[in-house]
Amino acid sequence: MGAVHARSLDPLPMRGPELGVHADDVDTPDVEQDPKQEVLENKNVVVQKVHIDGLGKTKEDCLTYEIAEVFRAKNLIDVMKRSHEARQRLLRLGIFRKVEVVIDTSQGVDALPNGLDVTFEVTELRRMTGSYNTMVGNNEGSMVLGLKLPNTFGRAEKLTFQFSYGTKETSYGLSFFKPQAGNFERNVSINLYKVTGQFPWSSLRETDRGISTEISFPVWKTNHTLKWEGVWRELGCLARTASFAHAMVIDTRNSSILPRKGGLLKVHQELAGYTGGDARFLKEDFEIQLNRSLFWDSVLSASLWGGLLLPIGDQPTSIADRFYLGGPTSVRGFSMYSMGPQSKGDYLGGEAYCAGGLHLYTPLPFRPGKGGFGDLFRTHFFLNAGNLCNLNYGEGPQAHLKKLAECIRWSYGAGILLRLGNIARLELNYCIPMGVQSGDKICDGVQFGAGIRFL
Repeated sequence: MGAVHARSLDPLPMRGPELGVHADDVDTPDVEQDPKQEVLENKNVVVQKVHIDGLGKTKEDCLTYEIAEVFRAKNLIDVMKRSHEARQRLLRLGIFRKVEVVIDTSQGVDALPNGLDVTFEVTELRRMTGSYNTMVGNNEGSMVLGLKLPNTFGRAEKLTFQFSYGTKETSYGLSFFKPQAGNFERNVSINLYKVTGQFPWSSLRETDRGISTEISFPVWKTNHTLKWEGVWRELGCLARTASFAHAMVIDTRNSSILPRKGGLLKVHQELAGYTGGDARFLKEDFEIQLNRSLFWDSVLSASLWGGLLLPIGDQPTSIADRFYLGGPTSVRGFSMYSMGPQSKGDYLGGEAYCAGGLHLYTPLPFRPGKGGFGDLFRTHFFLNAGNLCNLNYGEGPQAHLKKLAECIRWSYGAGILLRLGNIARLELNYCIPMGVQSGDKICDGVQFGAGIRFL
């Protein structure tokens, strides 16, 4: 048997945004099995040796978990499949620039007639890398400079320094990331940071200096993150706060920016005040999204957001911890965060909120540029609704729901959106706001939005 080169099993990850049709958007048809493939599947083989060539700084013991499944292969097709999966796991570690696979017959005095040797030819990343890019957030943009030390101690650790200068926020950050050997989804990270942000809708400027620790781990089909964070916040009379956060995520969507199918369930919990500081509260926040493909390549999407902020003790909640609603990424037709309680033109946020959206995405009329640049655009029809309020905590849950149901703001309209790869999207909509309350700022007509998370 000659050597089998698996160099074309899968393309290497591309750098930068993808401006064409995303791989997740393509439905792969079933392929009938070739008779030659059946012969290969029925021929028993034994993987005798697995080599990793090209290692420099990387410790080989941490890679044995990633390639162990290759030894369990029973036939050539299985060897190729498991080698491809091992290659993907090695690339996922973020310490190799290139990984290639070579499968050949075993050599040497102990070689079996049906023995195979598998070699992973790797090219490590440089010890230090720098980056420069721009990022799009929810209706804001920023320039990001980064310095990274991948594979800091030889076991897929990562030390990163990042400076970000944006339209609303400037930040510095130093982070250390450490995955568990053999289980990359189970990892620990430590972050030191300073963030200065401006919130013109509340006439507010906030500077945060903090440290946080995160533990991420999978449970069945869900991903969980436990986070402890201590922050010194310069905001009026606020001094310091410390909180413990937990997030649970189930995401079956084929794309996070413009999905065609699947759903999302995200639950975020935050508890502050029990590890120091003068802010004490329990904060619950959830997000649900469902997507379904319809006829003519159209997609129907429904989403629901909601949250509740409960103060602990007699101290009232802070303006920095409350929820805000309104704007081109949430309830369209209203200005950014311009709904709910206010004082002298400054919006104070709310302790409870709910918002929902129904969207219909369709291709451009007459499909210009189909199969290329035109597939990045979609026509957009939407119906949004939401409300934001403070609560009297002496009342029961039914009173809370009744208060949220009063004076609901809503809007409808249509527009066009552009997907920037699987990173962000831009929307240009014509909005008609309804249910407007005294003090709300509206955007009756054309509204532009850019972001990564939309209602």
